[in-house]
Amino acid sequence: MKMTDRVVEDIAILEPKGKIMGGPDATLLHDKLHEYIDQSKKKVVIDLSKVEWMNSTGLGILISGLTTMRNNGGELKLAGLTEKIESLLTITKLITVFDNYDSVEQAIYSFK
Repeated sequence: MKMTDRVVEDIAILEPKGKIMGGPDATLLHDKLHEYIDQSKKKVVIDLSKVEWMNSTGLGILISGLTTMRNNGGELKLAGLTEKIESLLTITKLITVFDNYDSVEQAIYSFK
């Protein structure tokens, strides 16, 4: 997995690309979230539109990210779910745990 990130207003946008399967991916996301928390940026959107595939460890990474943000008084929202990722979240019932939006713009607007 590769990841880029940017900040729009006070909202951090993480854009992973490729496959999310654990190992270094978990560390990368975890470190990035803590970096934002340390900067008092507590609104995060993860844009999953370029994620091709995710395994159960990848799901765990998302859950861990959500927990990290909530424990620090923040929020984490998902955007741009591909059909595969949406299906995975639906099957595991995690679709009800995450706020998810069709686009990053909609997710950003939801913070207002």
